Amino acid sequence: MLSDIEIAQRSKLKPILEIAKELGIPNEYLFPYGHYKAKVDVNFLKKLEDRPDGKLILVTATTPTPAGEGKTTTTVGLTQALVKLGKKAMLCLREPSLGPCFGVKGGAAGGGYSQVLPMEEINLHFTGDIHAVESAHNLLAALLDNHLHQGNALNIDPREITWRRAMDMNERALRNIVIGLGGKANGVPRESGFDITVASEVMAILCLSKDISDLKERLSNIVVGYTTKGDMVKVKDLKAQGAMAALLKEAINPNLVQTIEHVPAFVHGGPFANIAHGTNSIVATKMALKLRDYAVVEAGFASDLGAEKFFDIVCRLAGLSPSAVVLVTTIRALKHHGGVSKEALSQENLQALALGLENLEAHLDILSNFGLPVVIALNKFSSDTEKEVNMVREAAEKRGARIALSEVWEKGGEGGLELAREVLAATEENKTYKPLYDLDLPLREKIKTIATKIYGADDVEYTPQALSTVKDLEERGFGKLPVCMAKTQLSISDDPKKLGRPKNYKINVREIRISAGAGFVVAICGNIMTMPGLPKKPAAESIDIDSDGNITGLF
Repeated sequence: MLSDIEIAQRSKLKPILEIAKELGIPNEYLFPYGHYKAKVDVNFLKKLEDRPDGKLILVTATTPTPAGEGKTTTTVGLTQALVKLGKKAMLCLREPSLGPCFGVKGGAAGGGYSQVLPMEEINLHFTGDIHAVESAHNLLAALLDNHLHQGNALNIDPREITWRRAMDMNERALRNIVIGLGGKANGVPRESGFDITVASEVMAILCLSKDISDLKERLSNIVVGYTTKGDMVKVKDLKAQGAMAALLKEAINPNLVQTIEHVPAFVHGGPFANIAHGTNSIVATKMALKLRDYAVVEAGFASDLGAEKFFDIVCRLAGLSPSAVVLVTTIRALKHHGGVSKEALSQENLQALALGLENLEAHLDILSNFGLPVVIALNKFSSDTEKEVNMVREAAEKRGARIALSEVWEKGGEGGLELAREVLAATEENKTYKPLYDLDLPLREKIKTIATKIYGADDVEYTPQALSTVKDLEERGFGKLPVCMAKTQLSISDDPKKLGRPKNYKINVREIRISAGAGFVVAICGNIMTMPGLPKKPAAESIDIDSDGNITGLF
């Protein structure tokens, strides 16, 4: 059996100019990056304003497991299947971060015969957007420390600086550092640290901005720390927004690529869903909705993270109204939530599967809060038995949920036709999505609403520091912003060890941060880290390149 990268390398791509021509994008709005990828000028969106929007389909999943659920693969395969049924469709994905590529996850371009291409380039550097975000983020950090060194005219309290540095790698040794050592010439000594670039507020801003002007305005409102009198210090106070926006001039333009079956795809932006809002840029989604009758968008991790944030943050801000949701799951994942070890997931185990179905039911309940029709995509593996498949189908039917078997890894679009037909039927229900909470609610009420209605928690516990920050932010006028919850992706709760459907527990909020530029308040729960670490056996150990420049080991 061929690996994902072998399948990708044997695929024949169309020149990206042909893909753009099929979409009706004029050459003057294209910036090619080689033969098979291009950026599309963000200003092209203004030319499309009078066109009606297509239908928006969101793809999410049950709680992630070490075995993987195939959410990106399903997103690609579903879109290919829609095209096979004669529909004009395209998809939108986030850009892969180098951290997970070299850590546990490997690549993030789909798999088998449902991939976006060129796979190696998308996974490694791509068009440089994440590097541009990293540069803009660290430029701000450099300007901030230079301000301290050059006399500190703003009276910034070095102990109250909240802006850290960023790097797009998993590097636990840089989570907490001391900078400015080595004498007076090397700056003001203080504690700091690194976050992974895709957790940067700059990345969130890039993905939530409508154009360059909006981008610059949002950058100017980033809070970097506090003065000795307790006043907020923003990017505009350091006069950094212009230079930061200049570094992001190309990054704001969506990246156009194609799937194995030559279906157009935007891959743009990369905020993590466990510590940021977890969806591709709104300009890519809006452009896709104008160019095609169906736009399929993937939200990061499971419905408790990416989907909730998509509905409560992204849709509100961008004025989006999805038509249907696809909930991806696998029998292997459900057995994992039923207590089966990774090594035994290929063996039939109906008892564990029955227990694991609680996780699927929990995610159906989560999505019911938003009022949209849901289609379960059962991503099939060769080890799945007929009895196991029937058990999942019966559970879905008892709930009155649509369900379809997905074989898009093995068969591409052909393996997603059943799923595509169910999704098309769901979009015809013409239901309107509703957000989970009212923005006028106090911050603690919003957090409690998410904790109880989405996570199934009994209540929320706060550290004294978190409570103090909530009070301070509301007094400063930030109380009506949406909330972005940062927590583990491995459980619906904030404890990665709680599998299935956790009950009888409280969510623990240890810290509250303000992302004033992005336009949301971040609640950090449990032990979630904003800079991941590498596993005992990093994926990097299996990645190589031969003398002809062919990369191996990406998956």
